[in-house]
Amino acid sequence: MTNFTRRQVLRSAGVAAVAGAMVSGTAASGFSASQGGVFCHGVASGDPMADSVLLWTRVTPAPAALPGTGLGPDVSVGWEIAADAGFKKIAARGTAATGAARDHTVKVIAGRLAPATDYWYRFTLGQAVSPAGRTRTAPAAGAVVDRLKFGVVSCANWQAGYFSSYRHLAARGDLDAVLHLGDYLYEYGPGEYQARDVVVRPHEPAHEMTQLAHYRRRHAQYKTDPDLQALHAAAPFIVTWDDHESANDAWKGGAENHTEGAEGAWSERIAAAHQAYAEWMPVRYEPGGQLYRRLDFGSLASLSMLDLRSYRDQQAANGADPSVSSPARTITGAAQMDWLLGNLKSTGPQWKLVGNPVMIAPVRVPSTLNTAELAGVQKLMGGTSISGVPYNVDQWDGYEADRNRVVRHLRDNAVKDTVFLTGDIHSGWACDIPADPASYPATGDSVAAELVCTSVTSDNLDDILNVPPRTGSVGVENAIKAANPHVKYLDFDSHGYSVLDVTAAGVRMDWYVLAERTSASSGATLSTSFNVQANSGKVTPTQGGLQ
Repeated sequence: MTNFTRRQVLRSAGVAAVAGAMVSGTAASGFSASQGGVFCHGVASGDPMADSVLLWTRVTPAPAALPGTGLGPDVSVGWEIAADAGFKKIAARGTAATGAARDHTVKVIAGRLAPATDYWYRFTLGQAVSPAGRTRTAPAAGAVVDRLKFGVVSCANWQAGYFSSYRHLAARGDLDAVLHLGDYLYEYGPGEYQARDVVVRPHEPAHEMTQLAHYRRRHAQYKTDPDLQALHAAAPFIVTWDDHESANDAWKGGAENHTEGAEGAWSERIAAAHQAYAEWMPVRYEPGGQLYRRLDFGSLASLSMLDLRSYRDQQAANGADPSVSSPARTITGAAQMDWLLGNLKSTGPQWKLVGNPVMIAPVRVPSTLNTAELAGVQKLMGGTSISGVPYNVDQWDGYEADRNRVVRHLRDNAVKDTVFLTGDIHSGWACDIPADPASYPATGDSVAAELVCTSVTSDNLDDILNVPPRTGSVGVENAIKAANPHVKYLDFDSHGYSVLDVTAAGVRMDWYVLAERTSASSGATLSTSFNVQANSGKVTPTQGGLQ
């Protein structure tokens, strides 16, 4: 989809032009994100297709029209998308109505675009001009694509640090899209979940979000982060939710972090969470609709983004609960499972990428860990019984029948080149997916690979154990890898982001780690890289780092 020449152009001219347009657009409107203003929540794009892309912004048409207030007039917002950063070659333009009923957010589909093409877009309201954003359409169906590059992120807790990962990704200038695999924001109030025992930046509102106004205000707060705004303006996002967009360990009828009655009815809370998500995220989703969806990138890759919260049955009580293997229980729901298996086939795009909010690789935690280590892993992984049984019933380990169905489908139909891209677990992993995950140690040829990005800021094992990074966690990592030979890489300590490089020869993930998540100016370094060679279904290290 991209080539070296285009990347050079983006790094030098295009990215600089977007930055310049952001400065000039802000000046034209007379506002800045820090001072407030009409477009103080930035711009974004998402769900790129070959002929269209979704564009997003939020307007503040009057001082009283703050997020979640339900105040402010209905307005008509102009938008335009161009083939150049100077907006001389307009490809499409139009207007969109918004008001308090949708929290003054704007979502439009810019259509009739050319495939595999860079575009720039902006919005206007009266004399105010938004920052400009850069986006890119997907290649045409069946088109030969040399390379794709995606940013991969998950678990960005405002209270636990700064979003330097987003700044580093925005500065690259070579991303076709950003995959956000869930926990884009967190529901907790100040002091409930932060960086070890320090609230780096307190949440607004200053309590847990349970109502529509709360979810809207929290989304609005995250959208004021300058690094998040920069990344949204640099590349289209492809998102799915996990649990913290609503409440911890959510399932179709409730959540661990929801008390029925005292916090209202779950049906009302989840409806509020979904409405705010639909309003504030650059995604082709509206309340009551279907979030799981597939995007294709020419002949090189398809991307199936899963929704593993809306249809799942309640989590088992613990890892020893026999219901974890019950065929009556599901994590996907029947319709989504059929859809997923239909996407995992030998025809069509070569690489079958799956945006997977929780881990699918089977993992057991050895009982040889000491009491403190077991408690730390237990807290990180979901607080269940973990010795010799599935450690996290909130993941696919707690829904073995559904996982076995996916594995059998891949094995029995000889489907090659499937890679699960996963978030949630606040750690970096590279795993083979064994053909017989029920046996332990898991056996059989690997039918797919799983690459797991670490958290942007959320606590991981060294934070829970309150030890320096790469000290107390190293022995735990080694013990888990020894007990799970299909786990080839595990980093329990780092915060950061990943970059996925997709070619016909292989899929490579690079893990970048932050120097300090609580520093707004944190640097980042390449930690390690793992490759999935075409037709192999296995992960192998490609260069140094934490292996």
